[in-house]
Parts: sequence; C-alpha cells; structure tokens
Amino acid sequence: MKVLLVDDETLARDRLRRLLAELPDCVLCGEAAEGRTAIELCGQLQPDVVLLDIRMPGMDGLEAARHLAGLPDPPAVIFTTAFGDHALEAFEACAVDYLLKPIRAERLAAALGNARRLTRAQATQLDLDTGGVRNHICIRVRGNLQLIPVTDIRFFRADNKYVTVRTGDAEYLIEEPLKALEDEFTGRFLRIHRNALVAADFVVGLEKNADGQCLVVLAGIEERLEVSRRHQPDVRARVREK
Repeated sequence: MKVLLVDDETLARDRLRRLLAELPDCVLCGEAAEGRTAIELCGQLQPDVVLLDIRMPGMDGLEAARHLAGLPDPPAVIFTTAFGDHALEAFEACAVDYLLKPIRAERLAAALGNARRLTRAQATQLDLDTGGVRNHICIRVRGNLQLIPVTDIRFFRADNKYVTVRTGDAEYLIEEPLKALEDEFTGRFLRIHRNALVAADFVVGLEKNADGQCLVVLAGIEERLEVSRRHQPDVRARVREK
C-alpha cells in the first residue's frame, strides 16, 4: 500500500513516518506540506492512501480532498487533525476515517487496514457539512494535475460536455456542469448567458458589436462574450457598482 503523507508540521510528519516504517504492508511514497503540492504528487505517484492534515496554510485538507475525489481513480483519504471539534462528526457521517493527534500506532494500522476510497458523493457531503468552497480548480494537463486559482479565472463557458476555463493567459477544459459551478461560486461569478459565467470582479464594461449584440468586457483579456438580453440588467448593475 503506497501512502502519501501530507502535513505542514515537520514533527507530525516525522512521527507518522516512523509509525509507517513499522507497518510491513505500507510504503511511504511521498510527502507534502500543503494541499496543492499533495494533489500534484497524487497525479505523479498514484498513492493508494493519503494521510491528510486538515488545517494547513494555503489549501487545507478539506479542499484537497474534494479535488482528489474528482480523480478517475481517487486514493483513500484518512484525515489527521489535532482538533477534536464538531468537524469530526461530518467526517464520520461521510464514512471518511480520521486520526486524532497524537496518532497512536494501533489506530494508524487500523485506519490503513480499513482504508476506503473517498467518493464524489462523500466529498460533496463534506462540502455541505463544512460549507467548503474551492479556492482552486483542478485540471489534468498532459497527464499531470494542475491547480488553477479561482481568483485567476475570467470566465467559464460551456460547450457540449466540456466547460472552458479561461484565465488571463490560458484556456483549459473541465467536465463540470456549469450550473454546479454557478451554485458553488454564487456572488463571485455572474451568469451572462445560458452557456457562460464571468468573474464579477473582472467585469469592466459592456459594448456592442456590428450585429448589435451586447458583449461583456473583462479586464486582462481581449475576448468578448455575448450577454443575453435576459442577463443584461444584472451585468449593467455590476458595471455601475465599479
């Protein structure tokens, strides 16, 4: 069983490394100090299990777990935490195991022996229970996992089964429903058309093309997106706020 260890505390990683070395059926395949690196390593190392700290700077364990659950073959996730607060009830309800620090050898062995894969349904329930909203979008680029900060995204545009994610300097494809993205990022992205959401903070104006279509102007990119008549009042209101 290949195990990836993720914790921002060096002492915590040292302790878990020693405990894992005593388990004959486990191999430590990598370590990370925060969630973003953990996701990249999962794409490269394909671990069977991730021991994932919850509270870390940058991307925390909850958001990292959600990204991992979206992989075609997600690893089992076992949360580790020093806080025995109400969040643990959410993990139990989702059938996601957790270890309370300081972690005991027998408890670690039992958790690894019963490791379960984190399903998309469980990850969704985690979001409902903890109010989690992603700060990054996880994208597979040439076989590798890449994390795109939501603050860099100008728009999401649907086209058949794919959604284009447009940043200031690149485009990516994901397979997430546009409606789910709209619900998750309410307030941060505006619906301008049945097939498009734009980042509210990047909306700088409206213009018309030669055919009289209303187009939204977004800071940092040349591309213009059509605004349907139904959604023009919301976009105009956003422009007036600036």
